[in-house]
Amino acid sequence: MLFLVGAGVILGLGIDKSKYTAFLTVQPALAQRISPGEVWQQVYQQLPNFPKENQYISRETGKVAENNTLAGRLIRYHVYVKERSPAYRLDWKLTLADYLNANETMYDITYPGHDTLRENPIEGDRAAIAKLTRSQRNALAQVLTNIFSLN
Repeated sequence: MLFLVGAGVILGLGIDKSKYTAFLTVQPALAQRISPGEVWQQVYQQLPNFPKENQYISRETGKVAENNTLAGRLIRYHVYVKERSPAYRLDWKLTLADYLNANETMYDITYPGHDTLRENPIEGDRAAIAKLTRSQRNALAQVLTNIFSLN
C-alpha cells in the first residue's frame, strides 16, 4: 500500500488512516504549559548564587527592572528567539554555547530586553555566563531541564 505523509495529511489507497492519527497529532508546546516568566524564580530558588543581572533601567518606568533577570532573559532567548526545546539538556547547553560565542551568533536586535530596557543587556549577560565555571553552567542546564521536564 502506498501512502504519503506531509503537512499533517495522510494520502493513501486502502489504508486505515485512524491508526496513523496519533503519529500526526501535534502536542502543545511545553513552553506554553510553563510560563518562562515564572521559571526564572525557580532557577534562583535552586541556584541562589546565579547572577541576577537585574540592574537595568526600564524604558517604560525609568526605574530598575528588578524582575528582568539574566535567568528570565536566558529562558526567553532559548524558548522564543532560538525556539529550542526547554525539555532537553543538550538544547540548554547549545544556548549556553551561544552566550560563550561558541555556537550560533546572538543578535542585539532580537535579544530579550533590547526593547524594554534602556541598555541592551546582551553584553552584560554574556559576560556573566562567561564568568561561570563549567560545573556552574552544567548545574544551570540541569536545573532548567528539571524544571521544564517536571511540568
